[in-house]
Amino acid sequence: MTVEEQLERLVSAPSGRITEGVALGTGLADGYDYYPSPIGQVVVAFNPEGVSSLGIEDEGFFERFTRTTGRPLIRAEAPSAWGRHIPAAIEAGTPGRVPVDLKSVSSFQESVLRLATRIPRGEVRPYGWLAKELGKPGAVRAVGSALARNPIPLMIPCHRVVRSDGHMGNYSLIGPEVKLELLEHEGAEPGLLETLASRGVRLRGNTETRIFCHPTCRALRRSKKDNVVDFQSAAQAASAGFRACLVCRPA
Repeated sequence: MTVEEQLERLVSAPSGRITEGVALGTGLADGYDYYPSPIGQVVVAFNPEGVSSLGIEDEGFFERFTRTTGRPLIRAEAPSAWGRHIPAAIEAGTPGRVPVDLKSVSSFQESVLRLATRIPRGEVRPYGWLAKELGKPGAVRAVGSALARNPIPLMIPCHRVVRSDGHMGNYSLIGPEVKLELLEHEGAEPGLLETLASRGVRLRGNTETRIFCHPTCRALRRSKKDNVVDFQSAAQAASAGFRACLVCRPA
């Protein structure tokens, strides 16, 4: 029996909706279903190993998935062990209890994406920060390319990564306006971040603790407004007698 014949047999199941044991257990296809998100309804694809893709249905999601993975998508229910946590993972902007299947990406891209999941909700980091954290400070462009091909946006929060000059930059899921919407939803104050970037501000410090941070760092947000000073670089902050935050590890 060919793959196409097997899929046709699955799709014609009497229930009209494919069970996880049949659809996902064959390995011939991934399942998919619809979920709410801060930017409206999205499509989530999954298999027994985890969520494999997330996107907007009207952007050619199904064709792109099949072209990338070589597998078709059929309507199914996510595995009961973790499927119920998908809405919370989308809202939180991190996989949490939901496993992710990143077989479709390279090992370098996977390392970039998994690092991005460590950026806290309501905070942002520049591409250069990810490159340095990965031990590849010269790979800023490669980091950007890896994030642009993120197969599971929203759950893997590439929207929390900004340009090295502090500006918000583009976003692969629809466009930059959605990135701003997501960051606003999470409390990252993208309008303020754009203003700081326009002034050349990359880092901010607390005159009381003598510590400098990324502008959205939760440690800095506890500072009194009168104690906050702006810096254009880590070198400038260090020359002023400030040390780097151990929480957000600015560079």
